[in-house]
Amino acid sequence: MKAIFKSLNQEMVVFLLFVLIFVVFSVFLNGFLNTSNLVLLMQGVSVLGILGAGMCIVVIGRGVDLSMVATMALSVAWALQLNGEGMSLPLALAIGIAGALLVGLINGLLIAYAEIPPLFATLASAACVYGFGRFKLIHSDLVYVTPAVGSLVELGQGRLFGIPMPVIVFGVVAAIVALVLHFTKFGRFTYAVGDNYATARVTGVPVRHVLVGQYMLTSFIAFLAGLTQAMTVSSMNTRISDTLLIYDVILVVVLGGVGLAGGRGGVRNVVVGTLLIGTFLNGMTIMDVQYTMQNAIKSVILLAAIMIDTLINPRDEQTSQHGDI
Repeated sequence: MKAIFKSLNQEMVVFLLFVLIFVVFSVFLNGFLNTSNLVLLMQGVSVLGILGAGMCIVVIGRGVDLSMVATMALSVAWALQLNGEGMSLPLALAIGIAGALLVGLINGLLIAYAEIPPLFATLASAACVYGFGRFKLIHSDLVYVTPAVGSLVELGQGRLFGIPMPVIVFGVVAAIVALVLHFTKFGRFTYAVGDNYATARVTGVPVRHVLVGQYMLTSFIAFLAGLTQAMTVSSMNTRISDTLLIYDVILVVVLGGVGLAGGRGGVRNVVVGTLLIGTFLNGMTIMDVQYTMQNAIKSVILLAAIMIDTLINPRDEQTSQHGDI
């Protein structure tokens, strides 16, 4: 059975499933091919894809970041609130970015130096970010985009050569992350740490610095995703932290073929996973499938993806001793 799964290319299978589902929805689902629906689909897919591009960095390094959505929501809401209260837009954005980077730094330090498993470290930090942000920084659950943001609103509502800007942002972020992972020393070190933590350390890789860098970069990308979403819908709802969005992000990463065992996969896997899940969710919404049922279906798909990942990329005794999520 394992030999059969190893002979399959998960990325190709997921892409073919996306094509199949897209064709079926186009033929049998009224309204799916409407221009407004396709624009909505691309915008929704874009934010999910940006988050997935950030998540794949830590997953390749054999970690996970459950604080991404909380970081996204609270840092962007804080920046929008400061701007709405009269602070200049560049300074407000700088403070929001600094807040997101601080969360990433704390996550990285807890994981790299305190050696707390990523699952627990980022789960705790997500709760802390939301609790502290709502108690001390953000005055309401929903923070609206004010006219003070000026032309920045084009980031979510503008178009370039007819393509919605969120799609452009997704493409740019995906390209940059791919370049970083495959053509920089940091990217090579990330794969090395994910593939074998102990060997990477013995061969001179600054493992702890790399881990801290991974989580800071992921938090920065989370801020970009949140800013894109806020400009698209003209607001940021901090209660998005309480939704299952973070599991959607993990789903597109794992489903696309980024191995949870670390050291494998890339942005291309995230793209195909995002296309499949985004199209599937859009079709279920048109069919008026209840939100709770959608969550149940996504949970089953996530479990199946994890099982397939385990068969394709099994952990051996040595690799299972380090970096468990």
